[in-house]
Formats: sequence, C-alpha cells, structure tokens
Amino acid sequence: MAAVDDLKFQEFDDAANLLAANPDATTISIDEPEIPKNQHSRLQEPRREEDDELLGTDDSDKTELLAGQKKSAPFWTFEYYQTFFDVDTYQVLDRIKGSVFPVPGKNFVRLYIRSNPDLYGPFWICATLVFTIAVSGNLSNFFIHLGKPTYHYVPQFRKVSIAATAIYAYAWLVPLALWGFLMWRNSKVMNIVSYSFLEIVCVYGYSLFVYIPTAILWIIPEKVVRWVLMIFSLCLSGSVLVMTFWPAVRDDNRRIALATIGTVVLLHALLAVGCLAYFFDAPELDFPAPIIPARNGTTVVTKSL
Repeated sequence: MAAVDDLKFQEFDDAANLLAANPDATTISIDEPEIPKNQHSRLQEPRREEDDELLGTDDSDKTELLAGQKKSAPFWTFEYYQTFFDVDTYQVLDRIKGSVFPVPGKNFVRLYIRSNPDLYGPFWICATLVFTIAVSGNLSNFFIHLGKPTYHYVPQFRKVSIAATAIYAYAWLVPLALWGFLMWRNSKVMNIVSYSFLEIVCVYGYSLFVYIPTAILWIIPEKVVRWVLMIFSLCLSGSVLVMTFWPAVRDDNRRIALATIGTVVLLHALLAVGCLAYFFDAPELDFPAPIIPARNGTTVVTKSL
C-alpha cells in the first residue's frame, strides 16, 4: 500500500527534469480547445457586420450611391414609378424640417435622402409653390391697386402656367445638368463623390419648400419686407444646396469647384428674384380713364387725381 506522503500533491518546478527522471511517464497537455476554421469564421462574421454598420465600408457606400438607380421592374411599368413615391408622411416631414432648418456640417443627402430618395415630396412641393405664387401674385396686385377708381380687377390665370413652367423646369433641368456635370467630372477625378439623379432632384425639390410660406408673406404690399423675406429664404435654401454639393466637388480643381457652387447658388437666386420681380413687383400700369357717354351724344372723360 502506498505511503501517505506518496499520495500528497507535489509542486513540480521543472517538467523537463521530471521527464528526464522517468521518460516512460505519460504526459497530459491542457491547452485551449481548437476551434474549427469554419466555426471561427462564423464567429467573426457578426463582428464584421457590426463594424460595417458603425464605420461604413466601401461596399456600403457603393450601395448607398446607387440608391434610386437599381429597380427590378421595367421602366414602362407602373411598379417602376411606384417605387419613387414609396415614402411615408414622417419621412417627408423630416426632410422638410431638414430643408428649412439646415444643420451646419451635415450632408442633406446622407442625413435624409440616401436611405430612400423619393419624388413624392418634390412633386407636391413644386405644385404647391406654383399655385401659391400665382394666387399670391394676383392678391398682391389686387391690394396694390385697391381703392383706385380706374382699376378693375381681372384674375390673371396665365400666371399659373408661367409659374409652373419656370418652377418645374428649374426643378428638373438644373438637376439634370448638374448630374451630368458630376458624372463627367467623376470620370476625370476618381475620388469625387457622386449622387444619383434621383437624389439631386430630391434635394432641389425639398429646398424649394421654404418659398411656400415666403410667397404667402409676399402679399404684404411693402417692397422692403418682400426683399428681406426673399434674401432670408434664399440663404436657408441655398445653404442646403451648398452643404450638399460642396463635398461632391471639393476634391476637384479649386476653380472648377468654386465655379460649380457659384453657378448653383446663382441659378437658385435667379429663380427667387425672378418670381418676386415678375409676380409681385410688377410695374404699376397707367389705366386709362373711363369714358362715360353723355345724354346729348358727347363723351365725358373723367380724370382721377
């Protein structure tokens, strides 16, 4: 029977000395369990996905850049165009708030548009702006000449068609030209940020929302107040365009980048100034005095002072 001392645990300082004393002894190695390669890769996949969501990879950026371009349905079907209006009320209101209260240093496309660009908001914003400018322009003309005996109010329905042509042409043709220019410069300079045509149309459409309440306030028959409101609205909507498109051209040639942003702001200012000058600050007409026939066959011309 083994002695009590032989059954006690002993501290082994050097494993090599023990093996040298008894080479036939059986050794047991306790190591970390080996994880199969396929299981190890499965464990790393969730971590990579979390990192991609937090940091953003090139693949995610490419997917975002192609937002609004990849459509499964053919373009001649109703389903193809239905996807452009697949947006809820909360998203539209959130984008309107972002266009009215721009955040300095924040890109409007990445913050609001890129997840789901739409045409619903831009279409109805432009339509509302057309009727607001036309109706407010007629009311402004009425209030300016109110009280003059020679003035006879006649609704000018042609202002609706003129406003629709100007606003919709601006909201579609300018984004088309800008999209083509950015695509051309992207072929010249590889690291330029590119936007899809739908994203650019979306930015321009939402940037026009601030002119809707401004057009209503333009009814006030004071030129100074009108121009102050126009400059204020121009600064708000113009800042959205500048903060959105400056990251797309800042890596290009310095002169080309500044000229591009300057052209964007200039065209935006021409629209605002043109609408204010044509629909609200039109020159007063010298209305002819009414001719009142007399009983004896002669005519009497009244003159208003």
